[in-house]
Amino acid sequence: MLTTLAVSHYRSINKLVIPLGRLNVVTGPNGSGKSNLYKALRLLAETAQGGVVAALAREGGLSSTFWAGPEQISRRMLSGEVEVQMTAPGAAKRLRLGFAGEDFSYAISLGLPEPLPYPTAFSLDPEIKRECIWAGPLFRPASLLVDRAGPMVRCRAGREWEVVNQHTASFDSLFHQVGNLRSSPEILSLRERIRGWRFYDHFRTDAEAPARRPQLGTRTPVLHHDGRDLAAALQTIIEVGMVEDLNAAISDAFPGASLQVRAVQGSNFTLEFRQEGLLRPLSAAELSDGTLRYLLLMAALLTPRPPSMMVLNEPETSLHPDLLPALARLIIRAAEHSQVWVVSHAEKLIEVLEEQGDCTPIRLEKVMGQTQLVGQRMLDEPAWHWPT
Repeated sequence: MLTTLAVSHYRSINKLVIPLGRLNVVTGPNGSGKSNLYKALRLLAETAQGGVVAALAREGGLSSTFWAGPEQISRRMLSGEVEVQMTAPGAAKRLRLGFAGEDFSYAISLGLPEPLPYPTAFSLDPEIKRECIWAGPLFRPASLLVDRAGPMVRCRAGREWEVVNQHTASFDSLFHQVGNLRSSPEILSLRERIRGWRFYDHFRTDAEAPARRPQLGTRTPVLHHDGRDLAAALQTIIEVGMVEDLNAAISDAFPGASLQVRAVQGSNFTLEFRQEGLLRPLSAAELSDGTLRYLLLMAALLTPRPPSMMVLNEPETSLHPDLLPALARLIIRAAEHSQVWVVSHAEKLIEVLEEQGDCTPIRLEKVMGQTQLVGQRMLDEPAWHWPT
């Protein structure tokens, strides 16, 4: 489980260090930075997938993602005595992301390349300047296990350091070096853990959504991020022996309803949803957007293969308020096996989730343009040190 998330110089986040628990609920008014925090978490996930540079390019490039305000906001700026002004330029700009875990922790720093003596069309490509993996939640030089500075990667070998690569590409993460760093199993362990994070925020429920059409079915312990294999995922949940959990989740949201998965045209799977008072079952194509979305969330949360972390971005979209307590109970159940993030506006959903003793509320606000944690003062921050 992650215990701390740290983000620096990313969009509206100048500096943010957040304590994490088993179930984390991110809330705040529009424009407070919830989406930026979510995107920062996705960027961290891209480091293990090899796509962090490409992901920044899709956001308009590294320059457009940098924090645009002053490095330091003085008390006089906060009180309005003086205008917000840029402070004297200091070190080169760096976008920094990191997290502390119960066993290993990780941090990455990205910046723009140094000017080259020859012309190039890639002068604005982000470069990975620094990456570190250390043991335990708090960075100390003595706990550092793997250190990447520019193209050079070194690993701890007992009390000494061993240089294992001096020519790492500026756009490749440490996690690309797994095959070359057999003496550093923590790299493989951390990479596989991050690759297992799941993000659900793009479920399609429109008339042409794949989940509404019969699909070829194979065993599906993990629902696809767009929900295309919904019927197969639900059938997998049934066949692994979780049919009672499935039926309970349906009854909790739709009393008297039941669900079946049928094979049509050979091995194509389709849904049949029976509701109280109707003489025939409804197909997936006939379901309302809200009902279909609840079934998609149910399939994701009841997965027979729980991830180390699951992130739900505005899961209340298209759902009737009466369905939110049932969804909250599904999320609470999922948090027994995975660390769960929920980014939400829905007060009814938030209220039920925060009633749990192990829920960590993350309430964001924007002060002088920068995203902050409501009520967090300097001494309230978790202990965190960026590798220097």
